[in-house]
Amino acid sequence: MQNPQQQFAEHLAWTSDSPLGLEVDRAVGSYIYLKDGRRIIDLISGIAVSSLGHCHPRVIEAVRRQLDKHLHVMVYGEFIQGSQSRYAAALTKALPDGLDVVYFTMTGTEANEGALKLAKKATGRTRMVSFENSYHGDSHGSLSVTGREVYRNPFLPLLPEVTFLPFGDIGALSAIDDTVACVITEPIQGEGGIVVPSAEWHQALRKKCTETGALLIFDEIQTGFGRTGTMFAFEQFGVVPDIITLAKAMGGGMPLGAFVSSRETMNAFRTNPPLSHVTTFGGHPVSCAAALATLEVLTNENLPARALKIEQQVRDTLKHPSIREIRGKGAMLGLDLRDAELTAKVTKTCLNDGVLLGWTLHSNSLIRIAPPLNIEEDVLNMALRVILMALKENA
Repeated sequence: MQNPQQQFAEHLAWTSDSPLGLEVDRAVGSYIYLKDGRRIIDLISGIAVSSLGHCHPRVIEAVRRQLDKHLHVMVYGEFIQGSQSRYAAALTKALPDGLDVVYFTMTGTEANEGALKLAKKATGRTRMVSFENSYHGDSHGSLSVTGREVYRNPFLPLLPEVTFLPFGDIGALSAIDDTVACVITEPIQGEGGIVVPSAEWHQALRKKCTETGALLIFDEIQTGFGRTGTMFAFEQFGVVPDIITLAKAMGGGMPLGAFVSSRETMNAFRTNPPLSHVTTFGGHPVSCAAALATLEVLTNENLPARALKIEQQVRDTLKHPSIREIRGKGAMLGLDLRDAELTAKVTKTCLNDGVLLGWTLHSNSLIRIAPPLNIEEDVLNMALRVILMALKENA
């Protein structure tokens, strides 16, 4: 009989020639425990997913309660399922007026697919605007608005009538006119290198969309649920989108995504034809139960504010000549190092010394730091010391 390593090698589709290949035994809190006996500090949270750490007891309890009731019973939107309804009500309560109706999905890519379709259906327009170096997912629709040719070109032709503008450039927004169905953007680019545009740019973008009737979609799949220091990143820029897309940390480790808009906009899916957008597993009842517990913990423990303390701790501790810049907000940070070679060495050294760091798709010189929002201060200090030692060893 094959062991797990052989099964992984022979039967799982790889996405690169060199996967990490770490065999997980269990994960609790800020730690991942490996089959070889090692314990590593998780400073990337499954790419901003495990914001409460791994296996938070409140989330596990909620999952178990729902398991005792039912799993999937019917495609999304037909039956009233308590965990879905309760979570939708709680989620919209945490959002401004105008973001009050939720369409649940399984993933962030699906959320963006649904948002793009909704914008086209609601406006009757076909053009879409996105931004250079953006990342919105890997399915055909979401890839069509991802602003990186190296990922788009192998799959051309994609959706037509997509315009890419430079991110953060107010002057470029003049390209948005009354033929545009929607503008989709991350309030802070994640895979593009943890890039934070100005509040002035966000406000100019909001104004332009309002003037032209284009729907503004904020992809908060990575920035949402306290990661940047507020429950949602748009709160820091003085604007409200017409549609917000969510996933990653939403389910507390369970698969869940959503797009949220107004009742008026979302009604576009109900007619001409009915069932204009459907999903089988979106809003799975177990995932919704986990998500409600997650939102309650985030709120009750004020973990968005904790994200700001994490940022300060990182900025105060990580001082080294090889760090060109620390970018980002809250617990969504990027260390921009001297070059790609140093970045690879530091990441590898840290992993060998028990700290898991990340990377971004569009930058080979940037190290992602996105720990659980409730990581213990002493554990974070320990991890940051490991990073400093790795910088000293490899600089």
